[in-house]
Amino acid sequence: MAMPDVSGSQAVNPDGRVDLADRAALAGGRYANSELLPTELSKRTWTTYNYAALWMGMAHNIPSYLLASGLVALGMDWLQAFGTITLANLIVLVPMLLNSHAGTKYGIPFPVFARAFYGVRGANLPALLRAFIACGWFGIQTWVGGQAIFVIVGALAGDSWLHAAGFGGQPWTMWLSFAVFWVVQMALIWRGIDALRRFENWAAPLVSVGFLGLMIWVVVKVGGFGPIFAEPSKLGWGPGFWTVFAPSLMGMIAFWATLSLNMPDFTRFGGSQRTQALGQLYGLPTTMAFISMISIVVTSGTIVLYGQAIWDPVEVASKFTSPVAVIIGLIMAVLATISANVAANVVSPSYDFSNALPRLLNFRTAGLVTGVIGIVIQPWHLVSNPKTYIFTWLGFYGGVLASVAGVLIAGYWVVNRRQLELAELYSESGRYWFTSGWDLRAVVATVIGAVVAVGGAYSAAGSGPFPSGGLIPVLKPVYDYSWVAGLIVGFGVYLLMNRPAGQRKAGRPSGPCCPTGRTAC
Repeated sequence: MAMPDVSGSQAVNPDGRVDLADRAALAGGRYANSELLPTELSKRTWTTYNYAALWMGMAHNIPSYLLASGLVALGMDWLQAFGTITLANLIVLVPMLLNSHAGTKYGIPFPVFARAFYGVRGANLPALLRAFIACGWFGIQTWVGGQAIFVIVGALAGDSWLHAAGFGGQPWTMWLSFAVFWVVQMALIWRGIDALRRFENWAAPLVSVGFLGLMIWVVVKVGGFGPIFAEPSKLGWGPGFWTVFAPSLMGMIAFWATLSLNMPDFTRFGGSQRTQALGQLYGLPTTMAFISMISIVVTSGTIVLYGQAIWDPVEVASKFTSPVAVIIGLIMAVLATISANVAANVVSPSYDFSNALPRLLNFRTAGLVTGVIGIVIQPWHLVSNPKTYIFTWLGFYGGVLASVAGVLIAGYWVVNRRQLELAELYSESGRYWFTSGWDLRAVVATVIGAVVAVGGAYSAAGSGPFPSGGLIPVLKPVYDYSWVAGLIVGFGVYLLMNRPAGQRKAGRPSGPCCPTGRTAC
């Protein structure tokens, strides 16, 4: 086996992956801890299957299901909903793979990767933006999982459980189910990233079987696929459809906008670039197409069966006449939710919060912080209806995070040409310290991108938190394309602000070695 080439502070493997030549020198630093330092080359062992299984676990969950069922509930037919989601996942895969490259090459998590562009301290801006959104998602998933537990126990215990005394708009037994589900997830994250990988490997296939069983039940009940696929679109293919399509597409893209930033948190364990890229290519589009089609079939089937679109699979499963079927179906829902929630919504904010306070928080304690904030956000309001879920929650944060993705892609692939100095990412006096630890160019690009993307946020009169005319009326038309606007503007402004850097700072060289002219080569 070829040995790494050790040059200066970095050890470069023959396959291009990079590690620190001297880890001990940084281990006790102010901006480093065991989770934030690069993954050792010997521990980068994840295979193509590990990444495919990870995506199966993250994609096969109830909020993923709610994407497609929400579109049907908004009036799309099966073809319109499936096409919208498939296109969205192919689009978001592009920035996801671009940002994944650095994780595999350098073994670093997302917040450390962001230091190269925002500064060692400034990286906390995109990291905490990502973290708080993940907390919201953790809360949503935990609420949904708690609902599944509530219905499972109710199938056994009967009305005394389902119709218990209530407070806060829910039976106390629902709040208890929510709490139990929260504790189970915290226990899993406390066991670390390897426990997560093992859980994903066996849970992902079981979850797929569970959702498939739900679809078969509905198809049998309605007498085949014919009545389901014959269900017409309430929007048609005219202006009514296209008005809903654009913001829906942005919402579908935004569903994975968080992961398009922080996939380095997972690809840092990759055995090679090919391994992680193929695993994601096999995992994301295919599994999302699978869960979307199941969701569309089931939701369209409920229109045939019950005269209305039931977009919540927990509610659909509760209609099974056999208690055994209810329990099996909802256990699959519980596994699906844990699998997605811990991987997508606890791992990454754990790194993000740890990056903000590396001496106080590690992966486990930061995971607990995530769990607590996920409750404080009150997730039951975010999934109260499909318009709030898709247009308000997904559409708004997707535009903000897209501007961060634009900065990262421009910085890594164009400005720095995929070349980073690992040791400098942890230093208070290196090339990534900029001005007191911040690169204001990245901050400005992010703010401008975010304002253009979501400044025109609007809601239908009386149905959301935004004014019907938009927060900034002139930007209202842009909000329907929030993710695309944020990505393009963030990318373009960051490039524009960096292009003349070498000329502005006289005496500092620029070029492939140090393309921004910030330090001597």
